[in-house]
Amino acid sequence: MATNKRDIFQGRIVSLGIEEHALPDGRVADFEIVRHPGGAAVLPLLADGRIVLIRQYRPAGGGMVWEIPAGRLEPGEPPSDCVARELQEEVGYRAGQIEKLGEMLTAVGFCDEVVHLFLARELSPVPRELEPDEYIEVRPMPVAEALQMLAAGAIPDGKTQLALLLARQRGLL
Repeated sequence: MATNKRDIFQGRIVSLGIEEHALPDGRVADFEIVRHPGGAAVLPLLADGRIVLIRQYRPAGGGMVWEIPAGRLEPGEPPSDCVARELQEEVGYRAGQIEKLGEMLTAVGFCDEVVHLFLARELSPVPRELEPDEYIEVRPMPVAEALQMLAAGAIPDGKTQLALLLARQRGLL
């Protein structure tokens, strides 16, 4: 728990502050911490065994990035509701089943964002509803192709890497 906090920036998505925290040995140190409401991401699995990845324009990532659909949690929104919403908005599917894969801290050295990871099955098509600032290409592909892309370094996104590996390790893909 911070004993002293100075707000530097408050934006629509994140806030940045300098916080004083006691270390386990009793010393006190200042930390620059980005606060984020958290997010949820989903690996869509089609009935034929293919998965759906997206290529999304991510200026912070240098352009188009391969990833799974994801979004920021709204205040009080359960992560499973967030992924159901993002699945429809970004790729145009509604899931009959959503299963939790795990959670990850995205940048533990300076940010408190937690991303909840899910697998979606029993998908049925619905209209997409992209946000005005989103550019997204949707691509169903065999799991083997996605894993080859991962091994080749073509999927730099951590949440996508972890979701693929967790689902594969559990025998879900």
